[in-house]
Amino acid sequence: MKPPIPSSSSAVLRKARLSPYLFTLLAFIVFVAILYGEDFMCIFGELEPIPGRAISTRVKKKEKLPFAKGKTEERCDVFSGRWVRDELTRPLYEESECPYIQPQLTCQEHGRPDTEYQKWRWQPHGCDLPSFNATLMLETLRGKRMMFVGDSLNRGQYVSMICLLHRLIPEHGKSMKTYNNDALTVFRAKDYNATIEFYWAPFLLESNSDNAVVHRISDRIVRKGSINKHGKHWKGVDILVFNTYLWWMTGLEMKILKGSFEDDEKEIMVVSTEDAYRMGMRSMLRWVRKNMDRKKTRVFFTSMSPTHAKSIDWGSEPGGNCYNQTSLIEDPNYWGSDSRKSIMKVIGEVFTKSKFPITFLNITQLSSYRKDAHTSIYKKQWNPLTPEKLANPVSYADCVHWCLPGLQDTWNELLFAKLFYP
Repeated sequence: MKPPIPSSSSAVLRKARLSPYLFTLLAFIVFVAILYGEDFMCIFGELEPIPGRAISTRVKKKEKLPFAKGKTEERCDVFSGRWVRDELTRPLYEESECPYIQPQLTCQEHGRPDTEYQKWRWQPHGCDLPSFNATLMLETLRGKRMMFVGDSLNRGQYVSMICLLHRLIPEHGKSMKTYNNDALTVFRAKDYNATIEFYWAPFLLESNSDNAVVHRISDRIVRKGSINKHGKHWKGVDILVFNTYLWWMTGLEMKILKGSFEDDEKEIMVVSTEDAYRMGMRSMLRWVRKNMDRKKTRVFFTSMSPTHAKSIDWGSEPGGNCYNQTSLIEDPNYWGSDSRKSIMKVIGEVFTKSKFPITFLNITQLSSYRKDAHTSIYKKQWNPLTPEKLANPVSYADCVHWCLPGLQDTWNELLFAKLFYP
């Protein structure tokens, strides 16, 4: 005998009993999807970060960062602003009174006829930068190590920091020495038991350009997974300032070594510059996470330093560059062709996922306006100039590096602001 077929009314009753559970489950799924959907998409690689838009993350209680004395005014972006002429407080020191500036950056000594580039102060929109306090900086560094790691542009910022501080230290209480075949430079403030150091690592990872003196190599190769080669020299540092950009810009592709430079047969793969740079950033963040104490140390990353090699970028006649430029670029939206936005996008993608708080010093836009501040031809020339070059200064003008005192002092004012008032 077959079981009786349930009546339609009893089936409806059973469906009715289930519906509250189904409704609750569906409502919960919809709520989570709305609240965290963008994060889930990021996790699964389906969403590209949109420039200028923050990816949603779960709100966490903001932790107090080491060395912080206060915080920046609400809604104050110190990297967004304008340059104002200031003859009262600029420059912050004189070129002649800072013996630590290398001859590649002493523009006055090498014949630059004007000093206008020294007289500009960065003014954020709607707020003010705290004044650089050398006494506070030195007292904070007492018994500690501060290190700049990267290329010659980071070395310029390093030297600027020393110039901002050294006047407070008596002559017998300071020294500067180099180690490891000039890869490591150490300025020591003896009475403070403090060091400010620079370590040459233009890619952060091991490369064939790691010689701090002889590194003009056009066929650049970076070794994958090799950050510990240099990172062993960074351990124990309390304030770490990284930069790396210019050396990656060899074209649209980069050579990556798998294995060792000592191998007889080298396995080299070619990847896009963006993928290579992403690999470098991820390696840096892994090293930081494993070796830095978030409760005691701080890590900064300085964004790309712009060049001014193409006068057509700012609306001048083609064929020129930073040579003989004494005025600023006034277009607030100016962005030079040599500053790759795709690299900024990579930085945004990688840093957003960092588990260690990295303070990003976004100096690119504010520096882009300063076509007047490069060393140009006013620097030590390591090789004799030919008559042809002398007849055409544009051909040998350095539109990468910056005169000191000058723009890079502002970078350190921003570093000061973010160190003490994040």
